[in-house]
Amino acid sequence: MTFGDIRRSWSQSSLVGRLVLLATGWSLLALIITGVLLTTFFQQAALRRFDQPADEVLATLNSGVVVEDGQVVAPPLIDARATRAYSGRYWALAEPTPSGAAHTLVKSHSLFDKDLTVPRAALAQAAAKPGTVIRYDTVGPLNQPLRASLMQITLKADRPAPVLLLVAEDRTPVDQEARRFAIRTALALMILGAGVLAAVLVQVRIGLSPLFTLRREVADVRKGKADRLVGTYPSELAPLANELNALVAHNQDVVERQRTHVGNLAHALKTPLSVMLTEAQQQPGQLAQVVSHQADLMREQVDHHLRRARAAARAQTMGERTLVEPVLDELSRTLEKIFRDKGLEIDWVCPDDLCFRGERQDFLEIAGNVMENAGKFCKGRVRVTAQPDGPGRFRLTVEDDGSGLPPDRRGEVLKRGARLDESAPGSGLGLAIVDELARAYGGGLELAESALGGLKVVLTLPSAEN
Repeated sequence: MTFGDIRRSWSQSSLVGRLVLLATGWSLLALIITGVLLTTFFQQAALRRFDQPADEVLATLNSGVVVEDGQVVAPPLIDARATRAYSGRYWALAEPTPSGAAHTLVKSHSLFDKDLTVPRAALAQAAAKPGTVIRYDTVGPLNQPLRASLMQITLKADRPAPVLLLVAEDRTPVDQEARRFAIRTALALMILGAGVLAAVLVQVRIGLSPLFTLRREVADVRKGKADRLVGTYPSELAPLANELNALVAHNQDVVERQRTHVGNLAHALKTPLSVMLTEAQQQPGQLAQVVSHQADLMREQVDHHLRRARAAARAQTMGERTLVEPVLDELSRTLEKIFRDKGLEIDWVCPDDLCFRGERQDFLEIAGNVMENAGKFCKGRVRVTAQPDGPGRFRLTVEDDGSGLPPDRRGEVLKRGARLDESAPGSGLGLAIVDELARAYGGGLELAESALGGLKVVLTLPSAEN
């Protein structure tokens, strides 16, 4: 993954995710640094306390060491642990050798047959700073970790060569204590981190709640539940809410102007066409027939394009919604009366809360044309089903028990003016009009064979929440 992909993915991530991720990252970093520092400070404090007995032994050795008959003699030290072999507490007197090592002169009984190891670096530091205590870590007779203290002194006239004072003690207890402290600190910081993360989540949810409210209000406007944003927002979001309200108002104004222009255009064109048809009918002849035919075609074209323009304008309007159930009920009762002579029965099923996202007149024209077409060609039964078909969509299915339509001829009925049965009344524009209106709303129309034996018309239309 390239840097550009990472940046694009980060730009598309949610604000909640960003804030929580950043806060979590910084909090974890701060908690880790805090844990490391606390553990280090505790260990250093524990080592200082641990070094105090060694400093006392060094002070005793420094004040009591003497030279007798040319030999270095240690002062008497009363320490029971230093008398037991490999007890963990050791001391020794040594001298540096030309090869850079330490030669033991006197040592505690606890060392038994072993000597304390002194690194060259510690010897160099002690030689550079006589009388200064040098601390270092080494390994004891039983391979246990030792905390050692080293100091180089000179006995002046008694012995010109320097003498090394060595004190060491098993540091296992202090290491174990530091380890226990680190574990407890880590557990405490983990609990603190979980609390901080929970607090961050609550803070982000509360801090961004106006954004979630704004999103819900915009969705309500789009679904037709509201015509504008009415919430009270903080100063950072108030200008955005005002701009959205202005945009909604502007969109509604544009659509209204489009409707007005469409109406004016329809009136301006239909009146001259009506005059032409009237004059042609009053003067029979070949010219009149041509004029009448062309005028009818022009009127159909005008109706066709004006209908598409109105539907497209309405489809772009936010907030329009129509309950489907009352429209189907009204159409069913009306068509059963119109086709009373064939005993038409229309069985329809529709959820009470199903809504068409658009104007009632458009849905009335869409469903009415399809149901009327089914009533014309059925034997006496029509079935209508409306049901949701995924997010923001619903399906309207109209079936009849007529003779049906062969698959190779179904495409012809969607052509404007096509009529496969000339004996049936009508202009042949019904399904073509339905197809155009459905497409204008972003839907579609499909023809198939019905289980009742006739034609099945399946319409996919936009839905809106009630």
